[in-house]
Amino acid sequence: MIIAIIGGGISGCTAYLLLKKHLPRPLSAEDHSITIYEAYDTDKDTTFSERGQGPTHSSTLLVGGGLGVGANGLNVLKRLDEDLLRDIVRGGYVVGTMNMKSKNGTVLVRAQPSGDPSSGHGEPRNMHMVSSSRHALWRCLRVRIPDGDIVTKRVAQVVAKPDGRNVVTFADGSPSVEADLVIGADGLKSSAKRALFPEAEEDPFPPHYEGLAGVGGFIPAADVRGHVEKGSMNFVFGGNGFFGYFFSESAESSPHRDSPYHVAEPGDSLAWWSTYTADECPTPGTLDRNAVTRQLRERHRNWKDPVIQKVLQQLQVDNMYPTWTVPPLPTWERDGVVLVGDAAHALPPTSGQGSSQALEDVEALALFLGPRLRKAYREHETDTMSLKQAIKTAAKQYTELRLPRVAMILADAQRTQNTKRDKGLAEEYLMYALMWVLGCFPSVMAKKLNAASAYNVAEQVERVLAKDDGCAGSS
Repeated sequence: MIIAIIGGGISGCTAYLLLKKHLPRPLSAEDHSITIYEAYDTDKDTTFSERGQGPTHSSTLLVGGGLGVGANGLNVLKRLDEDLLRDIVRGGYVVGTMNMKSKNGTVLVRAQPSGDPSSGHGEPRNMHMVSSSRHALWRCLRVRIPDGDIVTKRVAQVVAKPDGRNVVTFADGSPSVEADLVIGADGLKSSAKRALFPEAEEDPFPPHYEGLAGVGGFIPAADVRGHVEKGSMNFVFGGNGFFGYFFSESAESSPHRDSPYHVAEPGDSLAWWSTYTADECPTPGTLDRNAVTRQLRERHRNWKDPVIQKVLQQLQVDNMYPTWTVPPLPTWERDGVVLVGDAAHALPPTSGQGSSQALEDVEALALFLGPRLRKAYREHETDTMSLKQAIKTAAKQYTELRLPRVAMILADAQRTQNTKRDKGLAEEYLMYALMWVLGCFPSVMAKKLNAASAYNVAEQVERVLAKDDGCAGSS
């Protein structure tokens, strides 16, 4: 069987590793292959800035930025490879506490979804979130993939064929390739997505700019260490925008710095970002860094938080991050073309679940596909149409399980991101009042955060497969 993965980012690389882990052994034979096709430089030693060169279809102006991986996403990585998980945690910073504050510095909500990380009473119930640069997480995955299995080519079109192998064509005019399964892990403006809706002349579900833009960067942690709680992620809200900050790495000398169950001593950097209303989506051609810097200083100059004021003193704008989403799709699969991650469901940053949902996607797909293909190989049904039917059945199960969960997370995130938009004085203080009330019931806030992070996608797949086997046995 031939598998083509379109996109060599986090979703694509994780899909490759999970397929290698869960699909039947014949996939390692010479006449079977898994190949990643990626438009950008895929060398594992490529730097963050080099990966951002040239045009990008990312939701950011530069491929990169930071992200948080929740316990649900970390558990996908743990089930995949515990050494991989340790490498990822070591390259980021464990966050155990969420603080929501007003622009005047008042803590309105304080939540610790996994329990108090400083209590010393045994292990936390769950893993904490891990914050990481996108590039650091990508590299941990990339180094585990043989160079020969990644091809640097931009995909022009994917054609889903009901009666044969699917076809992938390339922008440089080089010969097309055929694949039994095409996984679209190619992000916001996915080429693979178009294969699901061939009757449409244009993308019927184009990405939507949410009217919010962000800017972020790093400052030395030593400048603000006394003002930032260890292991905390801080969200500061005002009437004219939003500001967040957290330590971005652990100290090399800190014990358990590779454990997602422990909050380590912070390292040398603090990450920050600001999000605000921007009617026009910034582009590389329109980005005026000096103007953005001036606007940011003016926007936050009266905010009382000392960390924010220290950031404003050292401010240097290099990148902006427009917030994009993809409208809910009616399906994520067609005739052996399957979407994962942002290609299927770009989530706004307020979800805190973008990377974790992509990880859940690829594990679910691999777990559904494995049993179907093992059955096909066991019964010697390895012709193109038999394999295509096995893929289509697994892809349908995957879509039916994943689509409702992601749609719910998207709807909740879109409601939450309204707190970052410009608002009048009355609206601003009503927002503070609602947050303060929520903060009076920390267990409610922790339960809300845990609703996403405690989800175990592998268990959910197992239930579907068990029900499927039960139905087959009774028929």
